[in-house]
Amino acid sequence: MATRLSRPRQWRHAESRRAVPARHHGARPGALAARVWTRLVIANHHPLVSIILPCRNEERYIGACLDSILATAYPLDRLEILVVDGMSEDRTRDIVARRADRHAAIRLLENRRRITPAALNMAIRAATGEIVVRMDAHVVYPREYLPGLVEALQASDADNVGGVIVTLPADGTAVARAIAVALSHPFGVGNAYFRIGVGAPRWVDSVPFGCFRREVFERIGLFDEELVRNQDDEFNLRLIKHGGRILLLPEVLSYYFARRWLRDVARMYYQYGYYKPLVAKKLDRVMTLRQLVPGLFLLSLAGTAALGPWFHAARVAGAAIAGSYVVAVLGCVAGAVRHTGWRCALALAAVFPTLHFSYGFGTFRGVLHHVLQPRRNRRDPAMIPLSR
Repeated sequence: MATRLSRPRQWRHAESRRAVPARHHGARPGALAARVWTRLVIANHHPLVSIILPCRNEERYIGACLDSILATAYPLDRLEILVVDGMSEDRTRDIVARRADRHAAIRLLENRRRITPAALNMAIRAATGEIVVRMDAHVVYPREYLPGLVEALQASDADNVGGVIVTLPADGTAVARAIAVALSHPFGVGNAYFRIGVGAPRWVDSVPFGCFRREVFERIGLFDEELVRNQDDEFNLRLIKHGGRILLLPEVLSYYFARRWLRDVARMYYQYGYYKPLVAKKLDRVMTLRQLVPGLFLLSLAGTAALGPWFHAARVAGAAIAGSYVVAVLGCVAGAVRHTGWRCALALAAVFPTLHFSYGFGTFRGVLHHVLQPRRNRRDPAMIPLSR
């Protein structure tokens, strides 16, 4: 269940403390008034922002991520960066700690539960900013990323603001490049606008990461800690059900490093599919039709295969469905050759089915476990192997 957030005392009075500094002995009234006015102007245009950054075993990316955040055009004295480590078994904590020693804005917290929603909630409770920005360790952020989000949040009536993800390969291998291409391709991810891009700002059902006013968490609660994956989807849908609005900004970009191996992509998309039925059950609705397609596709193949020995029509339908899918994959592969080269394009022929079948199979398991047999003992979500 999502938990409620009490309004912390230090945040309720933070603005009054920042806006009116203590009077120094011997200070001239004019100089003191100028300092007070300057701080008021800064607080008005640059509200205190809390960045919440969950991570676990991210030694390869966390340094570049933090360096990009610290290079932001937003004033660093108006930032706090809460890095919540999920008991990393690599050098992640050391990398964060070294930067925290050099930059007072960085705080390192420990998430003993290890899962992402627990890390997010821990950081939100510890945050003191009026605005909370969720970030990801697999991402680097341009200088204007944070100012763009904060400005849009202040200028609009949106409750959550996000930008478009530019997906980059983990390395130069054909498979890694194909994974990055598939995660930005409509055939791979459907009409997920924050992945495939849009031409103008638009209202959407979800954005990556997110920039929120703190009062949103006070109004609708925190992230649901039962959801190892898809906690962002559930939160955004809950926000919409409470009358909130989510704005996607095409000019605000972040650069996401995709997984390197097919097995990691398969595991991640299996988990996405597995938790989608639980999100739908909790909120009594499916977020988007695109999320049903992989499961329905897999169901149609399984159903026609099961009925095929007895019904000719089932064999014909199954062949038509499978053949149409193969043609679609080959069409995408052929279209990619010109832009990616033939090695990457051929790898796409494996990546697309990996995405679709992993997600679809996860959806089936999720329906079985969360909807049809919800009272059976389940494996502790914290023990489910994660891709990060």
